[in-house]
Amino acid sequence: MDLSFILNELGEDREQYFNAVAPPIVQSSNFAFDSVSDMRNLLLDEYKGFLYSRGNNPTVAILQKKLAALDGAEAALVFGSGAAAIFASVLSQVKQGDHIVSVRDPYSWAKRMFDVILPRFGVTTTYIDGTRIENFEAALQPDTALIYLESPNSFTYELQDIEAVAKLAKSRGIVTIIDNSYCSPIYQQPIKMGIDLSLQSATKYIGGHSDTVAGVLTGSSALISKIFASEFMNIGSGIAPFNAWLLLRGLRTLPIRLQRITESTKVLVDWLKAQSNIERVFYPLDPEFEQYELAKRQMQGGCGLITIQLKADKLEQVERFCDSLQHFLMAVSWGGHESLAFPACAAMPAEDFSADEPKHRMVRMYIGLEDPGYLIKDLEQALGKM
Repeated sequence: MDLSFILNELGEDREQYFNAVAPPIVQSSNFAFDSVSDMRNLLLDEYKGFLYSRGNNPTVAILQKKLAALDGAEAALVFGSGAAAIFASVLSQVKQGDHIVSVRDPYSWAKRMFDVILPRFGVTTTYIDGTRIENFEAALQPDTALIYLESPNSFTYELQDIEAVAKLAKSRGIVTIIDNSYCSPIYQQPIKMGIDLSLQSATKYIGGHSDTVAGVLTGSSALISKIFASEFMNIGSGIAPFNAWLLLRGLRTLPIRLQRITESTKVLVDWLKAQSNIERVFYPLDPEFEQYELAKRQMQGGCGLITIQLKADKLEQVERFCDSLQHFLMAVSWGGHESLAFPACAAMPAEDFSADEPKHRMVRMYIGLEDPGYLIKDLEQALGKM
């Protein structure tokens, strides 16, 4: 299916809403019926139509069609956050006594689910270095029900061989879930590589303007309809129509934004690698990245996340660099128009800092839509103050 068709036409039956170019925000909680029979049919299977906006809504439905098509999937659900998409997808695939294999250091709210919530119900998790397929094979147990991936991850960008893991999982009857937030479906389509469920934070590149929070889950119609009828509806974590409309707006410019961001990021990576007070630069599509060949095979682009490892002996040096930035906002997340900086040391007590621990000296940078030269000047003056 052509990308331009997906972003600009798919699901948009304009004759149903006065031939308006932009889809309407159907800000209705409830939908009426002409007959008892019609109402009965939807009460028996709400997935098939519009009954109550906690489940399906016309504005959200347009968005879901586009997001499913972008992933090469049969169906999609949109949640109020990426964390909600993680929670519903994982919860839908495990039962008491099951075992999960997860990549090491997944997104914080995925890890909290694995470490704090699921153990209450007898579900255990084994964390592995996901860069080697042998580690997945070694970690599997007779009761393993789920393999959880995040490729690349969102700080040091380790990848998994997605096709190899999917093939292994299918041979054992194990469901696979991947967090695809780093690449977005424009630059990586895990469903096409054999993954069962692909999720992402739509807050990032899909929204693109830092003005809404959302999560996406895509997969087969069978899996998605099952999750809709249970976890999605019970948790009540669907997205509001207005937020869905904001995501539709974001989709219109998604390819051109990612193109600009990726081009700028390459310029910044080359400049940062030449700076004397930067020890290392992490970026999956840098030829010096350990998994560069795998990244080239799986990813069509690198987007805007990079991480620098500063040459610093003291916490004050890392803080001085970050505090001196004028055009990089210090914040979490990524994917909007603005460039961001997120120092790892901000997530720990100051007294725990150790210059001998490389991660403590890392700063994740997100490259937004600003001119690369403008950002380089800011980095240059901040590095000069370390």
